Amino acid sequence: MRYTLLLHYPEMNAESLGEDAMAEGRRSFNSYAAALHQAGILISAEVLQQSPNTTTLTMADGSLRVQDGPFADTKEQLGGTFVIDVPDLDAAIDWGAKAPAVQWGAVEIRPGATYTVDGAWQPNT
Repeated sequence: MRYTLLLHYPEMNAESLGEDAMAEGRRSFNSYAAALHQAGILISAEVLQQSPNTTTLTMADGSLRVQDGPFADTKEQLGGTFVIDVPDLDAAIDWGAKAPAVQWGAVEIRPGATYTVDGAWQPNT
C-alpha cells in the first residue's frame, strides 16, 4: 500500500537557522531517505521550494483564478513529501515517526487512492 508522508513545518532558511543547523537538517533528511531506500520502500521524495514560490489555482464562477503564494495562511507549510510502499498504516506510522520533520512540525500520513504506471491509473492496494 502506498502512503504519502506530507511534511508540514515552519519555513526556515540558512539565515534564520544558521548554517550549522541547516547542515544538520540536510544530514538528517539524507539519512532518513537512505534508510527508506535501504528498506526497499521509497517510491519518491521531494523537498519543495519555500511557499512564496507557490502558485495556487482555483475556480471562481467558472473562471480560473491564479494566486501567487500558498492557499493556506498558516505558520506551517508543506515542505516536502516522501511516497513509500509499505504493508499497512502501522508500518507507515513507524516510518513517519522517524521523519526528521516530526521534531519541529507535523507529518501527515495519507494513503494514495490511485497512481500511474506508464500513463495508466492503477488502484492502490
